[in-house]
Formats: sequence, structure tokens, C-alpha cells
Amino acid sequence: MKKPEQREREYRVQGLTCPACAVQFEKEVENIPGVDKARVDYNRATLKVSGESSQKDLEKAGSFDNLQVSPAGQELQTGSLWANRAFIRTLISGILLLAGGVLHLFTPVQNFWPVTLFAFSIILGGFHLFRQGFKNLIRLRFDMKTLMTVAILGAAAIGEWGEGALVVFLFAISQALETHSMERARRSIRSLMELAPVRATRLSNNREETVLAEVLKKDNLVRVKPGEKIPIDGEIIRGSSGIDQSTITGESIPVSKNPGDEVFAGTINGEGLLDIRVTKEARDTTLARIIHLVERAQSEKAPSQAFVDRFARYYTPAVMGIALGIILLPPLFWGGVWSEWIYRGLALLVVACPCALVISTPVSIISAIGNAAKNGVLIKGGIYLEETGRLETLAFDKTGTLTRGIPEVTDLINLNGEKENGSIPSWFRVAAAMEKQSSHPLARAILNRAEKEGLNMEKLQVQSLKAIPGKGLEAKFEDQLCYLGSPKMLREKLDEGANGELEQQVQSLLSQGKTAMALACAGKVQGVIGVRDQLRPSVGKIMDALSQLGIKKTMMLTGDNQKTAEAMSSELNIENFAAELMPEDKLKTIRNLIERGEKVGMVGDGVNDSPTLARATVGIAMGGAGSDAALEAADIVLMADDLEKLPFLIWLSRKTLSIIRQNIALSLLIKFLALALIVPGLLTLWMAVLADTGATFLVTLNGTRLGRVKAKNFFSKNS
Repeated sequence: MKKPEQREREYRVQGLTCPACAVQFEKEVENIPGVDKARVDYNRATLKVSGESSQKDLEKAGSFDNLQVSPAGQELQTGSLWANRAFIRTLISGILLLAGGVLHLFTPVQNFWPVTLFAFSIILGGFHLFRQGFKNLIRLRFDMKTLMTVAILGAAAIGEWGEGALVVFLFAISQALETHSMERARRSIRSLMELAPVRATRLSNNREETVLAEVLKKDNLVRVKPGEKIPIDGEIIRGSSGIDQSTITGESIPVSKNPGDEVFAGTINGEGLLDIRVTKEARDTTLARIIHLVERAQSEKAPSQAFVDRFARYYTPAVMGIALGIILLPPLFWGGVWSEWIYRGLALLVVACPCALVISTPVSIISAIGNAAKNGVLIKGGIYLEETGRLETLAFDKTGTLTRGIPEVTDLINLNGEKENGSIPSWFRVAAAMEKQSSHPLARAILNRAEKEGLNMEKLQVQSLKAIPGKGLEAKFEDQLCYLGSPKMLREKLDEGANGELEQQVQSLLSQGKTAMALACAGKVQGVIGVRDQLRPSVGKIMDALSQLGIKKTMMLTGDNQKTAEAMSSELNIENFAAELMPEDKLKTIRNLIERGEKVGMVGDGVNDSPTLARATVGIAMGGAGSDAALEAADIVLMADDLEKLPFLIWLSRKTLSIIRQNIALSLLIKFLALALIVPGLLTLWMAVLADTGATFLVTLNGTRLGRVKAKNFFSKNS
């Protein structure tokens, strides 16, 4: 009979400080009777278990490193170091070490009291270390704890009690600080999970009831009072307010929201009372998807991490072979003293442990991805973070990326001899009346201008309106046949043919990056309308900042005509452009750049640009908040639809690469310097421990710096 499939459960793990510990914990959990499979993710500090097991069984499996386990969603609080028992034991061990050292200065060598204090310091500070070290020794598993145990016992055996106690203290204090630092790095993502309130006020038959947010269903009504967090994604049906969306989009200024507008779980209501219709259940909210994508990103290995893992795989056996040679060869062939060369071999094994090297990349990736998420930039994996740091070229879609995608009327040019008196031309009333029933974006621009000028649209009526596909509109206004649309259409429809003044005005508008529309009635051109998409603010400054950050080439890809593209490219301070492109042409352009060996980032709106975003080295989508297409299409999403986050992203990526290189170089440099001291016999055990644990602690602190950089601080320096 086929065994039924076991439900997979996820747990949070507190206390994981090294990838090797994660591997061992996974094996220990899989040895629990009833467990079919276990997976430990070191970067996220999570455990997934298939099969039957209790929380007590799991913590027993992790007792080798004093690991604590809790179900996902009920995260353990990291707390301060002073609330950590292991840290307190370490401090007491240090006090005993200090007291023994002081007594040792005033008493004969090997006096009872200093040795006793050193011994108690070793036992108290190294309790968990020895327990796991002996287990590993029996199993012939030579990890850091095994080597440390052998080294400390060896030091005691040859009478170096003080050095043994110092080694224990340094190792224990470093482990406690490493644990605390790693938990702080991981907490950046866990803090996202705490943004959405657990409870919500549901409206039912005009009565308020408090329920868990997770039980809310689509179309339920939720009431959110001023100052409260919004518990669910939804649409405002009553009320207006300013919403602090910084948790989702990174925007520092509250966004005005009115009936019909979308709101997100985890954002904060301002001054108004809101009634909201639920549009997404708790597990499908934008915040929930961000958390899922960021956690998945943290679990994926970046290229640097994969390289380090491969390096460590060959490095560790090689070092063990060298240590064995140091222990055996000098005494056997050159008359060396066994105790001296065993000591040197043990020191080599301790200092050569690759902990700092292995941890150098993941701690940096975790911190950077977590910080980016808090600032409204969603990075889907360490590989994309590193690739962004190597970008040389950035290509931009124009509409919806460099511009807002909202055309506006910029020019009204009379060609019918009507005198300019500062008011709206009379012929524009006809154009507005013709566009009243159209859904075209350019029609929206004309109607917005008409509304702004206070034209009474109810009294503006045309007859026999019909669309001429791809060209414009035809209608009758006060018994006159009128055409509104492209200048090309007017040239086709009018008996007088090409109008010289019309051509001159159209070319002038095109040279300014604007779209030209013309109106003709009763066979004569009345006027020309200039329309242009609204540019995003600060685009020029953004391009300058990108150039300062090492982006060698910027490029605009657009379907506009050559003259419009040329004018806009110049105005936006973008070096290169490609015009009159269909979607497949954009894709071909990106492919050609990559085939020439360039690292190309594509910035688009995440909907129409999906193929191009997928083909680029890194695809960066605009406006991911509430947009499923943007969240799915790109490798990186700017959640606030804010191009000013792009320099921050490039800077953070380059900074991450720099810190990863610093960490790798620092860990290797410390190792090689310590190894060099072995040859003249200057490396002691406590120096070996200090070199190893010190390097690990330093790279951890260096990596966590990436979690404290603010996007606005960066851009203000370059604006």
C-alpha cells in the first residue's frame, strides 16, 4: 500500500551561525524516526520537515549547537545579548580567566588556584563546544568544534591551562556575537512579516466585529480607523485619507487615496476613516507576495557564494593534508619534537577553518536584499543583485518608464486667422466635442485640457462621428464636415493638399518631441494641437547619477518617430536611442547588445516589455505595487513606480559586490598571515582561534553594513 504523502511544515531556527551547522542540523533532523525529509536553509534560518516530528524532537536534534526552533509565523525574538544564557556563561568564563591570569602573575607556575580558575573557565565557557566536539570526534567528523576540542585538551595536557582557557573564551565570545549579528541580518525580512496587522475590523450588517485578517474573504468590507494599519489589500469604497505606503513602495510622503483607489496590507491609514472592500485574501496580498519573493531570493545562491562553496570543498581537505604533513614529517625525517609539531599542526587546522570565507557572501546578500525590500526595491535573488552590480549599459522603455504615460496638451496653434486674445481658440471646442466619445490616450489629453479651461462639455455636440482607423476622426459640427487627427490624414482629405504653414508647425512640434494633431473644418485647416507625454521628474539628474556610478551607456527604446525620439533623448540626457521600434525590435536590440558582450539592464513597465525584460542581463520593472505583471516579469521591481530608486539599486549592487570582495580578501589575508607564522613557530593556539573567529566576526559585521543604507540619503548626495 502506498504511503500517504506527508504535509510539509516550516520552522524558524535561531542560533544557526555557519553553513556546516545547517548541513549537520539537516542530517540530525532526518535521523528522527518519522521524518521523511528535512531541508535547512541557512540564509533564511528556516527548516522544512516532511513527516511526523514534534518541536521537542527538532530542538533535541539541534542541541549540538543549542539551536531553538519555532513554527513559521511564531518567530522567536532575538532579544539582547544580555538575555542570552550562552553569552552570560561566556562572560563568567571570561571573569574566571581574568582572575586566573591575575593570580598567575603573583604565584609560581602551575599553582593550584590559577590552574583551578582556568579549568573552571574552560568547562563553563566550552560546555556546548566539548559536547559536540566529542560527538564529532567519535564520528570522525573534523569540523571547527572537533578541532577546537582537540586543541584545548592538548593545551591542557601539556600544561598550558591559561592558553586553553583563553582559546575557549575567544571562541565562545565570537560565536555569541556571530549569532547575534546573523540574526539581526535575517530580522530585516522577518520585520516585513510583522507589518500587516493580525486582526481586522470587519463590517457585517452595519456592525463592526474584530476578526483575524487571515479569515477575510474577497468582497468582505473592512473598516480602518485613523492611524491604524490596513490589514488587507482592497479598494476604498467610502472615505478619503493620506496613506503611508513606505512599507510597500518605500515612498516617504503619504499618498492621497479616494474611493475607487487601491490600498495595500501593511500600509498605515492617515487622518480619515476608510471602508475598504477586500480584493485579495491574506495569502495573496502584495505584502505576502513580496515576503515570499524576498525569502526565495535569499535562499538562492549568488555566483560568488557558489564559487566560495566550490573553493571550500577543495580547500578544506588540502589544508587537512598539509596539517598532517606538518605533524608527521619534521619529527619523522628531521628530528623534530613531536609535541611541538603536533601543536603547530593543531594551530594550522584551527586557523585554516574556512568559516569566514563561507559566510562572507551570504551575510552580505541577506543584508542587501532585506534593505532593498524595505526601501521599495524587490530583488528576486542574489544572482540578480550581483549582475546588477556588473551592469555597463541601461536601456529604458520610454512610455511609462521615462515618462508617466499620461499625455497632455502643450500647444494650441491657430491656422485660421483667428486673433490671439489669451483665451482658448474657438476651434478647440470642436476638437474636444469630437474626442468626447473616444478612449484613445490622446483624446484623454484633449478632454483634460478642455476641463482645465472650463469648457462646458454638455453643450458640445457633434453628429455623424466615425473613426478612421490609425488616422483620426470624422464628424459634422454645425453642418460643417470636420476632420481631426494626423497631419497625414488632412493632406489626404483636403482639396488644397499639403498646407505649407501646417507642415512648418508640425515639423516644429516634432523637433520638440511632441505629437502633432490637426483640425480641419469646411475644407480648411483650423489649428494644430501639440501633445506630449509627461516626463518623470529628475530624469536628467538620475542619468547623471547613473553615469557617476559607472554606467557607461544609457539608451532609450521607443516606438516614436526619429525626430521625436531625438528631441526627447537630448532633453532627458540619454546618450543613445532607437526609434520606431515594434516590441520584437526592442527584443532584437537588447539581444544584439548582449551578443556583443555587454552587460545590459532593461528598465520597463513590466507589462508590454516582458520579453525584453526576460532577455536582458537584468530586467527591472517599474511600478510593482499591485501589479502582478511587474512582479512576475522582472528580476528586480521598483515598487513605487519611482525611477529615483534606480541609482540606489545600482549603488547598493555595486557596494554589495565590493563588500563581498572585501570579505573574501579579508578572510584569506588573515588566514595566510596566520599560516605564515606557523613556519617560525610563532602561531599559538589562541592566536589561531582569534584569527579564525575574528575573521568570521569581521566579515559578518562588514556584510551587515549593507542593511543600514537609506535610498533617499544616496540620491540626495547626487541630486
